[in-house]
Amino acid sequence: MSAHSHDQAGTHGHPHSHGHGHGHGHTHDGIDWAAMIDDLRRDDAMSADSNAEIARRLIALIPAGAEPTVLDIGAGAGGQSVAFARELLARGGGDLVIVDAVPELLEAAQQAVQVALDGDDRVRVRTVHADAAAADFGAGIPAADLVWASRMVHHLPDQQAGTARLAGLLRPGGWLALAEGGLSMRCLPWELGVGTPGLQDRLLALRDAGFAQMRADITAAVPMPYGWNVALTRAGLAEATSFSVLTDHPAPPSPAVRDSVVAWLGGLSERVGDRVSEDDRATLAALLDRSADTYIGAREDIYVLGATTVFLGRR
Repeated sequence: MSAHSHDQAGTHGHPHSHGHGHGHGHTHDGIDWAAMIDDLRRDDAMSADSNAEIARRLIALIPAGAEPTVLDIGAGAGGQSVAFARELLARGGGDLVIVDAVPELLEAAQQAVQVALDGDDRVRVRTVHADAAAADFGAGIPAADLVWASRMVHHLPDQQAGTARLAGLLRPGGWLALAEGGLSMRCLPWELGVGTPGLQDRLLALRDAGFAQMRADITAAVPMPYGWNVALTRAGLAEATSFSVLTDHPAPPSPAVRDSVVAWLGGLSERVGDRVSEDDRATLAALLDRSADTYIGAREDIYVLGATTVFLGRR
């Protein structure tokens, strides 16, 4: 989810999304997702508990009986796919279909799920290479009891049309769940002893402005001036609601949290680029210098805290 740097305003983690590209790892948003697999895997590790909670809550909505079909649209490196596979296994089996526009991500996600299943064939896994913005999206994709898309729809030119396309993949009674919004990932204390206090807030504000610019730069982008529950209702779904899960790794940090915070700050630093002030640029350089006593990865007061909101509706 990562240098949790490529999240939308109000999300944490990467948009584990990218179900919408033209091969070579690039998508409508111009992001080279294939180059980010290591970051996505790191983020999946940080989000493992929240991914498991999301899978538990969503799979529980599917009536007992027939083995369910779950679609993960824009699966990134497969962290949520793994959680769905484990939850399907716990209820006796089912079909998991991983859909992405980036072949390298499809391969990474499938590999992660196969490792998690460890040869247990009660969960049948397959991949589909498809672009969620394409007019023929849905061809070759089976109808599902649960369609999941995490931080993917906000990269599509027309978010409402994208939501409706996803809703069209549902069986009667099936659920569409979108991870969109939440609370931005926080990792740093307010005062760092280097530079002006409040660095994190300024970086997140620049990142959010960058997200707005990314939307504006998408060819034929259509505004969606309302929330995701309304988008689900307009897509013809009933019982639109939401829930949120925390990603919470408090200080003092584990080695994995240290690595994640360093990657998060490095990714955020790259993303805001020359829009940051000279003072803050110097602070970032000091925090990311592994040989300096200001190195962020050596601190005991860094942490990872964020929230993912899942919006869902039923066909």
